Order: sequence, then structure tokens, then C-alpha cells
Amino acid sequence: MSDEITLTGIRAFGYHGVYAHERREGQEFIADVVLSLSTRAAAVSDDVLDTVHYGELAEQVAAILAGEPANLLETVAERIAHAALAWPIVDAVAVTLHKPSAPIEVPFGDVSVTIRRTREPA
Repeated sequence: MSDEITLTGIRAFGYHGVYAHERREGQEFIADVVLSLSTRAAAVSDDVLDTVHYGELAEQVAAILAGEPANLLETVAERIAHAALAWPIVDAVAVTLHKPSAPIEVPFGDVSVTIRRTREPA
């Protein structure tokens, strides 16, 4: 059994997309990140060093959203998952990346991609 830390609605302006106008004009992207980990040591010690500092992780996620452009949401989500798994305490992560202003020709509320990744065995 594992615990979860959830960050919802991390927003940043980025330039991801397959179309030239998306790369030129940019748009807002939103990420939700769910970490699977044990928080037992942190609960006992009451020390942020025994868990994931979610403020620092949120800054990393925002930097990825605003950072190097990618064609696909899948690529950006993978970068976020990699950053989350860099925290040694994290066993698995689910990343949902939203693109609410995607260039879709019919009315829609949101488009998102969700990926799930686990730590690779050593």
C-alpha cells in the first residue's frame, strides 16, 4: 500500500504543439501530478526532508511546461514524470497534462493526456 501526494492545476504558458502557430503564439498548459510514495517516515519525523517538497516539484513542473517546446503532450508529460521520479522516495507517478486551448475545430471543454510511470528496477 502506498500514500499519495497530489498537485492539481499547475499552470504555465508554453509553446508545445505540432502547428507553427502553436509554437509561435503559445498557450496555457495545465498539469496534475499524483505521486505514489510512503509518507510514513515524514509523518514520524515531521521533516520535509523525509518527503517530496511539493513546492519545489511544482516549480519543476511549471518550468517544464514553460520550457523546451515539444510536438506532443505525451512528450511533455513524460518529462514531468521523469522529474517526479527523480525524487528517490517516489515509487510511481501519474501525470495528466491538459491543453484547454488545443486547436480543435469543434466545441470542447478540454483535451488531456494521462501517463503513469513507475521507478525502473535498479
